[in-house]
Amino acid sequence: MIILITGGAGYIGSQVNKELNKLGYKTIVVDNLINGHIELVKWGTFINLDLMEKKELIELFKAKKIDAVMHFAAFAYVGESVLEPKKYYLNNVVGTLNLLEAMLSAGVDKIIFSSTCAIYGNPVYTPMDEDHPKEPINPYGRSKLAVEHILEDFSRAYGLKYVSLRYFNVAGADFEGEVGEWHEPETHLIPNILDAAIGVKPYVEVFGTDYETEDGTCIRDYIHVVDLAKAHIDALEYLFEHESSDVFNLGTGKGCSVMEVIEAVKRITGKDFKVKLSDRRPGDPPILVAKAEKAKQILGWAPKHGLDEIIETAWRWHRRLRGLC
Repeated sequence: MIILITGGAGYIGSQVNKELNKLGYKTIVVDNLINGHIELVKWGTFINLDLMEKKELIELFKAKKIDAVMHFAAFAYVGESVLEPKKYYLNNVVGTLNLLEAMLSAGVDKIIFSSTCAIYGNPVYTPMDEDHPKEPINPYGRSKLAVEHILEDFSRAYGLKYVSLRYFNVAGADFEGEVGEWHEPETHLIPNILDAAIGVKPYVEVFGTDYETEDGTCIRDYIHVVDLAKAHIDALEYLFEHESSDVFNLGTGKGCSVMEVIEAVKRITGKDFKVKLSDRRPGDPPILVAKAEKAKQILGWAPKHGLDEIIETAWRWHRRLRGLC
């Protein structure tokens, strides 16, 4: 089968592209390379295309026999979304509508959507299941929730079949060191800690040490990107086997605090580095942990790799990315 991957030159899309090709799928990677990196497209066919180019997108679907779509293409910087909401709604929502129109015009009726726990907003309870209230607190989260509503409506009206996967904190790299996290600018915790360990940054900054957690720092649910990619394969197989739509949380169900992650990085890398303690950032909830039992029960998926393996694989990839090995 041929799977089209939007945003396949990005962190998660490139990992899923690798896993699909390992299993014998053929892939077409569509990316505008605004945030993606052509160096990460090591499998399949690459097409430089923006989802805002609707005419070209429709022509692509008519020219290729595509069986299903994996949709990762999106802007994903929360802070930027607050400053430039128009950019996020145009790219994330209108771009998705263009993609869906192209799919329907070619009779392609299956899509896996890269969603996020940001659609929930501040937690009312933890761990958070799929029925948790959905009150996103920024335009990024609202744009993703809007797409989930669009998929639901398109499923009801046009027979579209979809799976929305709501990620918690994705981290790590593949075990072979071929693809990994590469953002510019980098906003995620673990790569920033690794930059401090390498010496690229003078310190790692911790935002808030007075939360109601054991050590006062925020707790997050970190899921290995390889486990995440496996969930996308399971979701794809589910779509073809069951011809029904659904939504799933993807997380480990176990939280780690910022200080626990920092100490784990120090232990695994053997590097010491400065930690700067700062005030809280607005909008950071104290705890975000997934309840992912539904994915285990219906998709048969379960995470296999813990925090140590996340850091070990990220460390190997990060040194290579920074030209140190």
